[in-house]
Amino acid sequence: MFYEPAKNDHGLPHSPLKAIIAPRPIGWISSLSADGIANLAPYSFFNMIGDDPALVMFSSTSRKDSVANIEATGEFVCSLAIADLIDEVNVSSAAVPPDVSEFDLTGLAKAPSRLVKPPRVAAAPAALECVHVETIQLKGRDGRKADQYMVIGEVVGVFIDDAAIVDGRFDAARVHSLARCGYLDYSAIEHLMERARPGRASLPGMVEALRAKHAAE
Repeated sequence: MFYEPAKNDHGLPHSPLKAIIAPRPIGWISSLSADGIANLAPYSFFNMIGDDPALVMFSSTSRKDSVANIEATGEFVCSLAIADLIDEVNVSSAAVPPDVSEFDLTGLAKAPSRLVKPPRVAAAPAALECVHVETIQLKGRDGRKADQYMVIGEVVGVFIDDAAIVDGRFDAARVHSLARCGYLDYSAIEHLMERARPGRASLPGMVEALRAKHAAE
């Protein structure tokens, strides 16, 4: 099949696009309102976009509380969503009034951050403390502005539970990091596959192995 997203002519019960672009990491964003109310919301349009400086972004459809809070206070935290907390992640996505804290709604305990004011999720094995850099209202190829807002933050502090570090490395499979897979589906990291990047000496052998693999198919 083939379809054009702008025409939404896929003919399926639900759009497959977000299921194709998956799994996607979840930015579980906590922020504080101007009145000091702690907001917590998951965003699957989320990723790291640079490492020097360390930059992350999340994109919100409509100017939700997270965007407004971050623009007002200049800070946010991204707690790592994990499989053990999938129900809390899901409930924290509910549309509730700004004066309702999703921490209270889900029963999640807050833990203080080191360098920013918004709290992190105490049960999360890792969290990124971020300072707001800019918010960009997204637009299409025709220049028309969309009701979508990309928030970019610089990571100024990283919390990691010591139990999540194995042999000197953060082990995403050990903590079962959670990802969004489209529709109502989620996935947890259970198994990691390691590959060394090709070097000048190893590339010819790797290429030859691939050619043999495809020839046999």
